[in-house]
Amino acid sequence: MYSKEIEQVLKKGKITPGNYVHVANPNFSSDGVLIPRPNFGDESILVLKLSNGYNVGIRYDAKTKIIKLNKVAAKFSFPENKLKFDKSKPKVTLITTGGTIGSKVDYRTGGVHMLLKPEELLYDVPELSRIANVEVNNLFSIASEDMGYKQWQDLAKGVESAFENGSRGVVIFTGTDTMHYISSALSFMLERLNGPVVITGAQRSSDRGSSDAFMNMICAFHAAAESDVAEVAVCMHTGSSDDTCSLMRGTKVRKMHTSRRDAFKPINARPIAKISVEGRIDYISEYKKIDAGKGRKVDLMTGFEPKVALVKFYPNSDPEILDYYVEKEYKGIIIEGTGLGHMAVNPTEAKYSWIAPLKKAVGKGVVVGITSQCLFGRVHTKVYSNLRIISNTGAIYCEDMLPEVALVKLGFLLGNYKTEEVKRMLNRNIVGEITARTEVDWFV
Repeated sequence: MYSKEIEQVLKKGKITPGNYVHVANPNFSSDGVLIPRPNFGDESILVLKLSNGYNVGIRYDAKTKIIKLNKVAAKFSFPENKLKFDKSKPKVTLITTGGTIGSKVDYRTGGVHMLLKPEELLYDVPELSRIANVEVNNLFSIASEDMGYKQWQDLAKGVESAFENGSRGVVIFTGTDTMHYISSALSFMLERLNGPVVITGAQRSSDRGSSDAFMNMICAFHAAAESDVAEVAVCMHTGSSDDTCSLMRGTKVRKMHTSRRDAFKPINARPIAKISVEGRIDYISEYKKIDAGKGRKVDLMTGFEPKVALVKFYPNSDPEILDYYVEKEYKGIIIEGTGLGHMAVNPTEAKYSWIAPLKKAVGKGVVVGITSQCLFGRVHTKVYSNLRIISNTGAIYCEDMLPEVALVKLGFLLGNYKTEEVKRMLNRNIVGEITARTEVDWFV
């Protein structure tokens, strides 16, 4: 919305964004398409799209005139090319959830258009039609940080439907900020998966020359259409250049940088494979393979307990935070300890000891898991005496599981199993979230 003054003038002149207008004041005069005001910025600045494609901002005041012109702005549309089914190519379902990777900038209007139809997607990225027969399921459009367990459940159902309808693999477009939570949730919810589910996104929007969107997209489709991986995986840039994308296990990947194209790294594991934009797939670690003798049917287990919390221990942290979650009737807590899973046991001020609150939480039936802030490596219960004391509270050490993965796993377990079963399963491997031996070459 523009300022009230501008909105009144527009209403009086029956002018709406998208109309051609003539704007004039003592310092400026031009014709152009009226653009909606950006969400951020001065509400008294009119924005016009000029015929040369550039946008200009004009400060509105009492001397400014806005006149509607009898000229219709060209509406953007993608060519209506009919898709031809190629029986020599596999079917891949694309599930879109939002994010810049699934959009196209129209420089004539300044608007961003979501790619909702296969025709639109293949117009923007024609390489995909050489890889697979593409079917698009626009499930919803929401920022990844606004997604929760209900959207994860919807995604799982969307994957199930895609395989039931004959897809060889599934690609999911989503925002990157909570992509590793999404990949973890789907890894647990899609039981007996027998095909590739590949999640990808973009760190940089598609209108930027340095965008990673198109390469990530192409490599993800190669993985879904041609790999023999029967897991949920994340496919993103391996390095800062455009050499390859890494296919990383959904429970062993984490976003490690705010803006770099190679922000996603496998933790305590190697990538499953590296994929070139030409479609070369180099497998570099063990993974679950497609069983050719079985169908693509997926068994869903989508129960989820949202009352689980992730708590970080730090020097001088107040352990009464655990009491807060107990009082709020949370069912599970994951604690990020230091190093091997430490937290204060015998501090100089007894009020900072976490032992009594831990015992209280466990005694109240809360399942407590312990991970490490170090991310690389694993926690342990016996190296130091304080670790033994913490372990004796009933808290469960979660091996080399990432804190976020442990949180999602705990919510999943509590949503599908009884408490005693949850305790037994939390630090037991289900879908590759825990490795028997942590990889030595932890840096990538």
